[in-house]
Amino acid sequence: ILEAKAAEASPSTANRHMSLVRAVLRRACEVWEWIDRVPKAPMLSVDARRTRWISREEAAKLLAELPDHLAAMMRFTFATGLRQRNVSRLAWADVDMERACAWVHPDQSKTGNAIAVPLNANALAVLKARQGQHPEYVFTYRGKPVTQVNTKAWRAAVARAGLHDFRWHDLRHTWASWHAQAGTPFNVLQEMGGWKSAEMVRRYAHLSSAHLLSHAERVHWQEPA
Repeated sequence: ILEAKAAEASPSTANRHMSLVRAVLRRACEVWEWIDRVPKAPMLSVDARRTRWISREEAAKLLAELPDHLAAMMRFTFATGLRQRNVSRLAWADVDMERACAWVHPDQSKTGNAIAVPLNANALAVLKARQGQHPEYVFTYRGKPVTQVNTKAWRAAVARAGLHDFRWHDLRHTWASWHAQAGTPFNVLQEMGGWKSAEMVRRYAHLSSAHLLSHAERVHWQEPA
């Protein structure tokens, strides 16, 4: 279970789920006395520096290998930066095409905060192509909501595209990395990505120095002739 969750999301997310399992097991042993001892519940090592992202050329190769429903979800993620579950469970009731906006409710958000999602031209194009396919959910497969993205089809497509160590959650890293490279202010990126702290956004700071250029230009030095 731990490895499956890590493949779908990230080691840190998997560890949070395992912490809950640990708490339940301790209570089952120490309070409810259902079990004689607390079983071992291993945690994954987390590399806080890991920020895996891909280039636009690599993204195009991956898109060409994916089945239609996963390709549509990938395009929407590149356009919005939403987490996997917020994309897969996106309901038409939470989309306003005319105002070019979608909503993630507090109970659907990792941070517990509501998120207003601006829909750019790419996101709107994906949504328009999905209209009429399901009365409730935007992204479906064979008439049902998508519940799993870490499938054989995904892993095979990643391999055929020649990518290494690339997870679905890295699509979100890619979206943020592209924004950093394009010069999107980090406070704006934090709000768009629904991150609770600026620290979560600083992992992308090394990808762009545009916000520092005006300050760097204040000091000029010329070697005397």
